Amino acid sequence: MNLGVKIGRVDLASPLIGASGLFGYGTEHEGLLDYASFGAIVTKTVTLAPREGNPPPRLVDVGSGIINSIGLENVGVEAFMADHLPGLDLPCKVFVSIGGAEVDEYARLASMLDALGRREVPNRSDAPGRSNAPDGSDAPNRSDGSGRIDALEVNISCPNVKKGGIAFGQDPFSTRQVVSAVREATRYPVIVKVPPLISGIEQVCRAACDAGADALTVANTYPAMAIDIDRARPVLGALSGGLSGGAIKPVSLLLVWKAARCVDVPILAGGGIETARDAIEYILAGAHALQIGSVILKCTGAPASIMAGIEDYMKTHGYGSIGDFRGKAAE
Repeated sequence: MNLGVKIGRVDLASPLIGASGLFGYGTEHEGLLDYASFGAIVTKTVTLAPREGNPPPRLVDVGSGIINSIGLENVGVEAFMADHLPGLDLPCKVFVSIGGAEVDEYARLASMLDALGRREVPNRSDAPGRSNAPDGSDAPNRSDGSGRIDALEVNISCPNVKKGGIAFGQDPFSTRQVVSAVREATRYPVIVKVPPLISGIEQVCRAACDAGADALTVANTYPAMAIDIDRARPVLGALSGGLSGGAIKPVSLLLVWKAARCVDVPILAGGGIETARDAIEYILAGAHALQIGSVILKCTGAPASIMAGIEDYMKTHGYGSIGDFRGKAAE
């Protein structure tokens, strides 16, 4: 059986992708997770300048899911390139998430990361098959310690920042502006992470693709809050955050279904994927790949279990590849 998938020009050995945020800068789960279960991981969102993020508390378990309010805390792109990219020597592809408060910030981030990827150095003998080429080709791998990037994920959907984030993904015009700016600034494959718009997601998806997106991530967390009844105050320091986990799967599944029907680029599904059944539902709805996150906080063995379940399903139904049943529910 072929469990690999193709996202634009990038070949993944597995349809599982570690969602942005849960993997920090990429290496934080080494020793805890089997990275070989993943086709790729997405780094936490990187911005031009360092961000302190939102005030604590930043995380609350609400039973049916988790609300986070990190606020895109990160070290900034220069420190990321200098201190974290050199350690990204993983047995899977690496997608870097970028975010900004202005269109120009997205373009500058893409340009800086693209410039890093243009430096050609000899192949690494200990990392066969890995490519640093922004165009996804089999160009030389890095041996100068500068790390590897296989694609950019453009975050226009974060619900817990005051400026930027989800604002850019709320209408087709602003989506087109950001994606066009990034597309012009980089040769890397561009994946656009759209917000969970119940109404109008088709227009936003089309705008992103018209502007040059190679793939879409559908979708992000949902705006949510929790209240401490003893203190009579919101639990989170920023009052609200983004809900992830099993509670959002049925809604996100509908959005993936809608997106897959209106555009031709690959869809990276995200939202409450905790079991192989969840993953298979998303593939049947039209997803090419599956982003998982919150479940890892509960069970580090979940990725391997999900992959084993997908393989069993394929054996049972006689499918030779993921593509054999992708979108089959719509036939």
